Amino acid sequence: MDLKERRRLPLFSIGIVQKLTGLTARQIRYYEQHGLIEPARSEGKQRLFSFADVERLMEVRRLLDEGLNMAGVKAQLGKPLGDPSSQSGVAPEPSDEQVYRWLQKELQEGRNMPSGSMFQGDLYRFYRGSSGGKPPGTRR
Repeated sequence: MDLKERRRLPLFSIGIVQKLTGLTARQIRYYEQHGLIEPARSEGKQRLFSFADVERLMEVRRLLDEGLNMAGVKAQLGKPLGDPSSQSGVAPEPSDEQVYRWLQKELQEGRNMPSGSMFQGDLYRFYRGSSGGKPPGTRR
């Protein structure tokens, strides 16, 4: 399974997504009604969100915080979710082999890189603002 497929795995319940994004369940359902996200459904019809869905919701929130209305958000985000060209302007996902080479190079150069590691994990970005750049539970 490649990185792109992993990012699309439905893993998170709506409660977890609320904590990660700061949105309410009502807001998340509203954005789904407007076609901004398409979460998977379990057999019991429970919404299940992927990393890609969470990132999309955070982008929606950022655009709304900048003052755009729903029509503006839809225009800014562009094409529908399923359209592969909707990711224009975004660098393609690196292959597993490229990631392995970058990680190997980083480990050989040492851990004290001034800009920090590019392998801090997908969820690291959610902790940056609230704890000064460190995940909760870590010491300075």
